[in-house]
Amino acid sequence: MQLTAIAIDDEPVALAVIRAHAAKVPFLDIRGYYTNAFEAMEHLQREKIDLLFLDIKMPDISGLDFLISLPEPPMVVFTTAYSEHAVQSFELDAVDYLLKPFSFARFLKACNKTENLAQLKQRSPAPNADISYIFVKSGYEQYKILLDEILYLESAGNYVTFVLKDKKLLSRVTMQEALTLLPAAQFTRIHRSFIVANNKVDKIDRNAVYIGAEMIGIGSAYADAIAKIL
Repeated sequence: MQLTAIAIDDEPVALAVIRAHAAKVPFLDIRGYYTNAFEAMEHLQREKIDLLFLDIKMPDISGLDFLISLPEPPMVVFTTAYSEHAVQSFELDAVDYLLKPFSFARFLKACNKTENLAQLKQRSPAPNADISYIFVKSGYEQYKILLDEILYLESAGNYVTFVLKDKKLLSRVTMQEALTLLPAAQFTRIHRSFIVANNKVDKIDRNAVYIGAEMIGIGSAYADAIAKIL
C-alpha cells in the first residue's frame, strides 16, 4: 500500500537526508518538507496524511508538543539527535524513534513498521463495529478471544499480554498494534503499558484504576482518557 507523509525539521540538512532516503522507498510518498512547524500544521489541516516524520527539538514548538496539539494525529516517526525523549515519544504512540544520524537501513525499518501497522489498521474492524471476538497470534497459533473475557492488556517491549478472566495470552505485537484490534468504544489506554476493558473497571481514583484486586496506574499522558471510561 502507498503511504502519504510529510517531514518537519528545522534543519534543512536533516530534511535533505529524509528526502534522499524516502526516494528509495517505493511505497512512501512524501507530500511536503517543512522547516516551520506551523506551515506544516496548515498542510495537515488541508490534507489527511498517513505518516509524519517529526523532529523533537525545534525553536518555536517541540515535536512532542506539536503532536499533542493535533486533534487527529497521523502515525509518527520521531527523528532527533537526542535520546532522552524516547520514553515520552512512545507514550504518545510513536511508531519509531530515529536517532540522528540514521542510516537508510534504519529509516527503511521504520517505514516498514509503519506500513505493517497501516495494513493492520486497514484489516481491523471499524471503531464502532459490533464485534464480539478477535483473533490473536501467540507463537505459531491464532487464538480466538472473546472481548468480554478480556480484563486488560499489559505490554513489555514488543510483546503484549492479554489478561483474560481465566488465563493469560502472550502475543508478539506492540501496544499500537493491539489497539487496532480492539473496538475503541470498549477499551481505553490508560498508561503506555496498559489498556483496560472499560466495563471491567470496578473503581477509579486520581492515580489508578482497579479491576478486581488489580491496581493499574494511570499514566500522566493518559489522564484525559479516563473520562471515556466514566
